[in-house]
Amino acid sequence: MKIPFVTFKPLEAELDRELRAAFERVFTRSWYIEGIEDETFEKAFAEYCGTKYCVGVGNGLDALMLALKALEIGEGDEVIVPSNTYIATALAVTYIGATPVFVEPDIRTFNIDPTKIEEKITKRTKAVMPVHLYGQACDMDSIMEIAKKHNLFVVEDCAQAHGATYKGKLIGSFGDAAGFSFYPGKNLGALGDAGATVTNDEELAKKVRALGNYGSDYKYHHVYKGNNSRLDELQAAFLSAKLPLIEKVNENRRDIANKYLAGINNKEIILPFVPDYTVPVWHIFGIRCKRRTELEKYLNDSGIGTNKHYPIPMHLQECYKDLGFKEGDFPIAEEVSATELSIPMYYGMADEEVQYVIDKVNEFK
Repeated sequence: MKIPFVTFKPLEAELDRELRAAFERVFTRSWYIEGIEDETFEKAFAEYCGTKYCVGVGNGLDALMLALKALEIGEGDEVIVPSNTYIATALAVTYIGATPVFVEPDIRTFNIDPTKIEEKITKRTKAVMPVHLYGQACDMDSIMEIAKKHNLFVVEDCAQAHGATYKGKLIGSFGDAAGFSFYPGKNLGALGDAGATVTNDEELAKKVRALGNYGSDYKYHHVYKGNNSRLDELQAAFLSAKLPLIEKVNENRRDIANKYLAGINNKEIILPFVPDYTVPVWHIFGIRCKRRTELEKYLNDSGIGTNKHYPIPMHLQECYKDLGFKEGDFPIAEEVSATELSIPMYYGMADEEVQYVIDKVNEFK
């Protein structure tokens, strides 16, 4: 049996008519930037997230970067980020001239460990950027309490967690702002790059929109030294077609994850841990194994696609060698990077495919 790590075909087949109609609407209208499709999606996504405002942007990295920029964080400032995440989180900080300060994750959840945040706070710290990694919410009560105590902004990185909840409340609605990615592989994915910043602050939303439109609040009037990052009409239309199915998609992923959690029983494998405060959406189902290279080869040879999230931790990436870190400086992030292996997780996986993955993982010796 051949099982890809991910495929979009089941969802695209289910939405074939809606996606084609979305294209036809935009093509017929001949309006491709800042139009009715963008406005419609922004309103619907803000409502879905439980926030007052949504600003469509070009991608998830820009969604974070523009939020930080709108909060007037920049040169000489520091932003706390998890040491275990995709590099876009740190790059958003770098792009505004600030310095990312890495904090280790909880080895059980892979998310930032709130008990390790305060020791990294300095007089230059301006914000904390928790990442709801793999679709599982961070411990937001603890993070918000620390931020309030030290007068810090909170910008949530929700790129992998559309629809995840913390104590019954949707992520993205806790901090001053939140950034979402709609990269095609996300639980809510466009048919290309796209992103959005959500917030409950009207002035912040206006500023993010202006910053993403060359710093312009109206045509040819530039208040800020901005960027070019806008959600185009075609991607907004595709996202509007997909948004009504997001809960169905997430529930399907939870069902697959529950089968994995109940069915995988191998002493070589460490399964994901789910705290009782979160209902994850399982963008990634990441297991851990000390013999990851062997497991990866075994599964691939068995026709099962896999991925590694992420094989080189951020502090050891060449682009961040200027920060002066070395191997051993963030041992928990390094442990996750060396042992994590993601197994197939996508909407529409057949029961027999899920069972095949479970059987093969259990047979690994």
